[in-house]
Order: sequence, then C-alpha cells, then structure tokens
Amino acid sequence: MNRRTAVKATALGLGALLLTGCGAADMTQQASPYANAAGARTVTLSVQSWVGAQADVAVAKLILERELGYRVDTVQVDEVPAWDALSQGRVDMIMEDWGHPEQEARYVKEKKTIVPAGGVGVTGHIGWFVPKYFADAHPDVTDWRNLNKYASYFKTPESGGKGQLLDGSPSYVTNDKALVDNLKLDYQVVFSGSEAAQITQIQRFAKEKKPFLTYWYQPQWLFEQVPMVEVELPAYSQECAAKAPQDIDCAYPTTPLAKYMNADFAKKGGRAAAFLKNFKWNAEQQNQVSLMIADQKLSPEEAAEKWVAANESTWRAWLPE
Repeated sequence: MNRRTAVKATALGLGALLLTGCGAADMTQQASPYANAAGARTVTLSVQSWVGAQADVAVAKLILERELGYRVDTVQVDEVPAWDALSQGRVDMIMEDWGHPEQEARYVKEKKTIVPAGGVGVTGHIGWFVPKYFADAHPDVTDWRNLNKYASYFKTPESGGKGQLLDGSPSYVTNDKALVDNLKLDYQVVFSGSEAAQITQIQRFAKEKKPFLTYWYQPQWLFEQVPMVEVELPAYSQECAAKAPQDIDCAYPTTPLAKYMNADFAKKGGRAAAFLKNFKWNAEQQNQVSLMIADQKLSPEEAAEKWVAANESTWRAWLPE
C-alpha cells in the first residue's frame, strides 16, 4: 500500500508552495547542494505534501540545527520520486512513508541503496469518510453497499451527475477509482488539487451542514474540527492488495508509518543519522504541530519552536549519546 495506496495515505507549510501541496520538485533531476556531501555537517530531508509529514520534518530540522549543529536543507518531492531521489543520494531521509512495497522491494531488498530507519511512532489509516452529522441522520451510509442509495446527496457540479468522492492531490497514490469501478458505485472521483484545498472544501461543506463523501486519513487534526465517520469498505486482505492496481476492490490497510534513509547516509551520517533513527512520537504529538501549521497558520518553524519548547523531555530522548 502507498500513502495514499495507503498508499499514503498527512500538508502544508515550509512556505506557500507546501501549503498548496503543488509544484513538488522532481529530485531525480536536481539535487540539494547539501545532499550526500562528504564530510559536511549537512542533512537533506524530503518533505511530503501532507501536514503530518511536514510536522515531522519541522521538528527534526529545528533539533538537528539547534542541538546538533547541522545545516538542514528541505525539498518537497512527491511520494514515488522521493524514493528515487533517496536511492540516488539526492536526499538523505524520508521522514514519513505510508507504504510503497514496489519501491521497498527494488531499493531496500534488491539494490540495497535505501535502509529502514525505524517507525515514526504513528499508525496511519486511509478510508472513505462522511460527516458525523450526516451519518447520524442516515446510519446505513456507513456500509459501502448503501452508497449508491445516497449518490444523489453527494452530487456536485464537478461530479458529472454522479455522487462525488472528494480526493486531494492527484499525486497521491490511491485506489479510489478502482474501488468505484470494481464496487460498481455511481460515483466520480474529484480531485481538489492538494491536501490544503481538500481541507478547505471539507470545512466549507461542514459549515453549511452539507453531505460529503471524502477520501481521508488518520491521524489528522481536522477530525477535531469536523467529526467524521468511516464508511466500511470490503475488508482488506493481502490477497486483495496483491491484485493489479486497477483490480483492487477492498479497503485500505492500517499502516505503521515508517522512516527510510539513504544507505550511505545511514553509515556516514554520524549523530544526525542516529538522531533521525531515534525520532519517534505519537499521533497526538504530531497533531499538535500539524494543527498549529494548518489551522493556526503558524509557519512550520514557529510551530516546531512552540512544540520543542513545551516538550523537552520527549525530544531529548532522541538525541544520540
């Protein structure tokens, strides 16, 4: 599964570019000047386009620079190109991966150019969700078998006469079109363009108490503002996950989110590599930073400053001996 084949399966900061989730650099064609620099106290972190991953990076960057004396460069790269860039040493670290088995097989098991760097400490889950106010009024909507019954409730001008299934960035690797086709659902997948745009759309629907069906994921701070209920899809199985992408007809898996390092950096990255392997927090902690970035509109740097100031006992345990 990838984030988002859950797929990710989390947005926004490090500048206006990241707030949109658009315009990700193709690091297979360019490199940070700090990546894989022999003898230099530098680290290059890949920044994924969802806010949870950006929270990871913001906090790690602050501690690497302030406590360990490293220069940290960050680059935004889409999910699959990030693996290519990591393998080539164009970035040193992916801080949050939601599962890419093909890339893991190629680069970790076969080429051995990438190594696992431990878990983020957060378990991710992707699914389809409706607002709680709609589920309360129509309890059977939470069974996928009844979705066609409610398709007319979810129609929008963009969905072409069908129910709308709201997705985020087209760069996310999702199963949604396959699920709609294979489950014979009268729905159209509509991309909002980015996580930020999808959040704005969900907030607008919720403010107006309109029904909506959306691809979404946990952990995510938005659940605090807009309570949502998951629609139960056919049960996930490894047999289903092994099908060709266009044949998928089951729910997304639940995935412990993982970190990956360039293999050379893992060997030669010194205290920076040791710290990044130690980095591990929980969903509540990640959401604290995510909420500051995405909802309170703090910059990632400001959000990291506030969290680090309030949680010294947590992050000091990540520092290498």
